[in-house]
Amino acid sequence: MRFRDRRQAGQLLARELAQLRDRGVLPDPVVLALPRGGVAVAGEVARALGAPLDVLVVRKIGAPFQEEFGVGAIAGDDDPLYDTRALDRLRLDEAALAPVVARERAELRRREERYRQGRPALDLRGRTAIVVDDGLATGWTARAALRSLRRRGPARTVLAVPVCAPESARAMRGEADVVVCPHRPAAFRAVGLWYEDFEQLTDEDVLKVLYGHRPASRPDI
Repeated sequence: MRFRDRRQAGQLLARELAQLRDRGVLPDPVVLALPRGGVAVAGEVARALGAPLDVLVVRKIGAPFQEEFGVGAIAGDDDPLYDTRALDRLRLDEAALAPVVARERAELRRREERYRQGRPALDLRGRTAIVVDDGLATGWTARAALRSLRRRGPARTVLAVPVCAPESARAMRGEADVVVCPHRPAAFRAVGLWYEDFEQLTDEDVLKVLYGHRPASRPDI
């Protein structure tokens, strides 16, 4: 199975989540997108659930010699979260990654300012926080997001992605209260392989989804 694009993937994911909502598993939900790719998926989820939509900016920490090879992630002002096995294998340490972390944290803050435009983050206390991305590969960005999220006091955390590596989904059971991933191919390889259209989104694309969304009315929004 391949998704046509992120919007279709979000619609299919939303059906799974709507079933859980109808069973009472997702009371008072808030949808939190991991930008950029997760925003297009999350927009469909938030619309289907009638839930407010916000972003949770997380940045992958890439190896200095190959940025696409992730060795950890950062969220908010939290300390970096590292894949220690990957660091050992590549003979890297935190000192070697300090310039990468500084650059990614600066980009994280830039995106937060750009996307929020002065709006405060949503109050998650006592609510169901649903973290949405376009897929789950190694899981390090999702792990960093969920750990940061717990400090904001949600009653329940949910990780929802359309497609994932089966082993990564299993690993996330210890990070989220509920993991929803309808498509778990054994030969996963990479998220983009499961989309016909996996074009990279821009900041403008993110803003269009965020500010085109009409959240359910609530005093703290």
